[in-house]
Amino acid sequence: MIVDLPDTTVSKIARSLVSVREEGGAVALGRVLTLVIVTTHGLQEEAIEAANDASREHPMRVIVLIVDPEGDAKLDAQIRVGGDAGASEVVVLRATGDAGANQEGLITGLLLPDAPVVAWWPDFPPAHPSTSDVGRMAQRRITDASTKPFAKDRLSQLGPAYAPGDTDLAWTRLTHWREQLAAVLDQPPYEAVTAVEVVGAGSSPSTGLLAAWLRLKLDVPVTWRYSPREEWEHGIQRVRLTRANGDIVLERSNDIDATLTQPGQPSHDIVLPRRTLRECLAEELRRLDPDLLYGRVITEGWDLLGPPTSPES
Repeated sequence: MIVDLPDTTVSKIARSLVSVREEGGAVALGRVLTLVIVTTHGLQEEAIEAANDASREHPMRVIVLIVDPEGDAKLDAQIRVGGDAGASEVVVLRATGDAGANQEGLITGLLLPDAPVVAWWPDFPPAHPSTSDVGRMAQRRITDASTKPFAKDRLSQLGPAYAPGDTDLAWTRLTHWREQLAAVLDQPPYEAVTAVEVVGAGSSPSTGLLAAWLRLKLDVPVTWRYSPREEWEHGIQRVRLTRANGDIVLERSNDIDATLTQPGQPSHDIVLPRRTLRECLAEELRRLDPDLLYGRVITEGWDLLGPPTSPES
């Protein structure tokens, strides 16, 4: 069910939510959190689709805020429930002109009572998410360094802006890589790693974050570089761990498959697919406590890590 509310107010939207639930039989009792998505016009549907998919694991209310400072002061809204909202209820707010000046005021009256709030900026995050209008209301704040703006120093900006509760989907995409590498190092022979190489696409901030994590956890020199575009276009391509008895190499051959090579053992083919937006969002919604390891990686680990050895080509 979709209900359009043109030129409306927050109080009218709240009353319409109650009416829609009563008419459609939907209830808010099973909602475990409120997800606030702050995005730009034309990019909201991908984020809503990911949230709807994630809601099957985390039933929630989704509030999508699209602010355009141009034009007359006006607030339009749309309510989606049932099959149009997965296991969530979605409220899309489009504020133009002065109607979008107070983002916190637009959101507060629509939050689920006594439920945690998670803020997500799929693109164009504030410089300091924790002190922004929406970020101040949230226990967790999610950004994505792989989306707009595509700034070369985007990763270096994460550390100075970090506050407990912040996380980034470029970090979340590393979960399977970190699991695989940790599993390899947890097997005999238990020789120390003396050097690390991380290689990935120039468009992949996850490459730098994985290098920073390995630098922090292994406390050895880490070299990281970008692959030429004609060689590798997306994500992390290869990690090489150097030991006295030989190198351990985990390398992707495509977006799904990888090969693990270890000294004295046959090569192993591993399924290591690129993670979807829905998977990453669902993982972040499983925990509402601060991700302290992420905080250490983008501050301590990043400070220890040198710049990439070769520029993107």
